[in-house]
Order: sequence, then structure tokens, then C-alpha cells
Amino acid sequence: MVLSYYPGCTLKNKAAQLDRYARASLEALGITLEELPQWQCCGGVYPQVTDEIATRLSAVRALAEARDRTGTLVSVCSACHHVLKRTNEDLKRDETFRERANRYMQLDRPYEGETKVVHCLELLRDTVGFDNLKKAVVRPLTGQKVGAYYGCLLLRPGKQMQMDDPEDPRILEDFLRALGAEPVVYAMRNECCGGYVTLENKPLAQAKAQSVLDNAGALGAQCLVTACPLCKYNLTRNASGVPVVYFTELLAQALGLTEEG
Repeated sequence: MVLSYYPGCTLKNKAAQLDRYARASLEALGITLEELPQWQCCGGVYPQVTDEIATRLSAVRALAEARDRTGTLVSVCSACHHVLKRTNEDLKRDETFRERANRYMQLDRPYEGETKVVHCLELLRDTVGFDNLKKAVVRPLTGQKVGAYYGCLLLRPGKQMQMDDPEDPRILEDFLRALGAEPVVYAMRNECCGGYVTLENKPLAQAKAQSVLDNAGALGAQCLVTACPLCKYNLTRNASGVPVVYFTELLAQALGLTEEG
């Protein structure tokens, strides 16, 4: 199976492990991620002003190209997925935005939200299947107590992201069980880490990040997994305690694609 893939800017530098291990792991599971050849930065932040057009056009371009290639667009970064998914939903429901965006883009065929936008975790759950993933594991993470850190962007707003229950998610915990790990459920797993306020209010970002790590550590988590480069940066640079890794790193380890384990 070949699916279109949008890596995003951070996965080309600071979050290279998130990208590299996602590609390798999915390839081992029978799915090839075909990177869009001319993608541009998604903007990183979904605009809150409803009539803002320019900052969403790169997402529209990627979505339209994926429609014409495979019909599905896979992302791994939480921030990129958030922008792509919400922009796609806007194109489906907002006629004014859809008309203006298509007028700007001047595509051969107008884009109306036809692409299926899928996060790597959803691909593992809904296409591969966690039962099949469990069968593919060669180095089970037996005895490892791992906390899932969702953050803000994967789950909210729930009606648009539609990944999981935003108040009581389980996709990452089910993923960890498939790898043989013991998921640690803690109160702050779907709370904001404060990453977006790091520049303007670093003490607040530090306090929020530390509270996440303290909460997870108090309940026995030996490490946290995340899909968000900004969350990982904030949790590791502005706080200390429980180590934080990308979920794809544990995935590759369990599938025997790394030297660890």
C-alpha cells in the first residue's frame, strides 16, 4: 500500500527520529509513505480568524496534491496533522473559504476536501490494526511503564479531529499495549504542556511542563511518548524528570528496526 505523506518542517531537522522511524516501521508493516515532492510549511498554527486565507494555502496545496496521487494524506507531527485536518474540514463545510482558496490556487480541478487526512497512529489502529501490530512485534517492551502524552493538538477540537475521545483517549495506550509495554494513565496526559507560550512566558511554560512530568512520574511512568515536536521540546528543555521520546522510536524498537532492546 502506497500513501501520500506530509512530513512537515520539524521532521526534517529537530524531529528527524519521528520521521525516520515512522517511515521504516510502516514499510515493515506493508505501507510505503510517498513524500509529496513539493510540500511547503503548513504554518504550524491553525489560524483562529475565520476569514484568514493565506496561512492555510500551503495546506490546501498539499491536500489537493494528495487527492490526485493516492487519495490519502498521512502525517506524523501533531501540529502538522492539526492544521491539515482542520483546513480540510474547513474546505468541506465553509463554502466561502472553499471558493476563495480555489480562486487563489487556480488548480486544474477545484479542491473540495476529498482527501482523507490520517495521522500515523490512526493508520496503525485502523489500517494495520493493533492486533496485527502485536503479531509483528519481535522485541516486546515487556516491563516498560510508559505514559502517553497527547497534548492539545491531536485530540481537540474533538468534532473536527475525530481521532479519539478528547477527555478520555485510549489510542496511545492501546498502541503501547500492542508493543508489550504497560501504559501508565495519569491525569495530565491530555493537558497543554505550555509550549506555545515559551517565548512570551517561559516560567508558565516551565511550570506546565514540569507538572506533566511530575504527574506521570508519581504514577510510575519510566518515560513518556508523544507525537508532537513542540511538546517534546518543552518537556525536555523546560522541565526535568521522566524522559520523553517519540512514539515512533518505541515502535521501531519493538519491530526490531533499531539496535536497542
